[in-house]
Amino acid sequence: MKKGRSEMIVAGMVTIVVLAAIGVAFLSSHASKQPTTQSNHTLSKKELNKRSLPQLSNTVHKNEAVVEIKTTAGTMKVKLFKKYAPLAVKNFVKHAQQGYYNNTTFHRVINDFMVQGGDPTGTGSGGSSIWKDKNSKIDSGSGFKNEISASLYNIRGALSMANAGADTNGSQFFINQNHEDASAQIKKSDYPDKIVKAYAKGGNPSLDGNYTVFGQVIDGMDVVDKIADAEVKDNADGSEKSLPVDPVKVLSTVVTTK
Repeated sequence: MKKGRSEMIVAGMVTIVVLAAIGVAFLSSHASKQPTTQSNHTLSKKELNKRSLPQLSNTVHKNEAVVEIKTTAGTMKVKLFKKYAPLAVKNFVKHAQQGYYNNTTFHRVINDFMVQGGDPTGTGSGGSSIWKDKNSKIDSGSGFKNEISASLYNIRGALSMANAGADTNGSQFFINQNHEDASAQIKKSDYPDKIVKAYAKGGNPSLDGNYTVFGQVIDGMDVVDKIADAEVKDNADGSEKSLPVDPVKVLSTVVTTK
């Protein structure tokens, strides 16, 4: 990330939390920490290099799904990883099938970082998961748990769950858009060699370990870049310039393979 990115993220998160209690904001203060991966810190470099890395292939396997996201800026196809993030994938797919994301916007956009959507209120503080509290049989409001895998990373094009802290995943998601070399930000011994090379093409390694990666854009990154390049203005309290002047809207989300 560029210098000052973490500080800007923290400021934006504080604002959203103040505005929306436990709302489903995007990035918490975790982003200001040194890059770490909770899933792989105990694995050796040899073990890491043996891990399956499904993001690096556009081939869709039997245990994966594809969702076509049609927007006012164009269409993108995203491969989803049910094997590694079953809760997040089921949540996203069911929302997609029910039209939950239709007419929602990419309400938070930071060029050379990420684009965020999935909030039916368009404010950054709304949205809920499909998962219900077993006792009350209604949405618990607290969100579902993070699913962190040593096979998935926040490389360019990665689809991840937005949260307001650990295990608060609802409906909001973000797509990592940064296209600048981010490999210098990581401790290379903590990452598979192929992921180190992938980060040289962009992404946000400081988010690894704190946000559930559950998909990868396999077609339409030009659309993601177009969304990220939109004109933005200050958000509600002026803490962050990330509110699109003319937000890109999701027209439909269609599960084409599962």
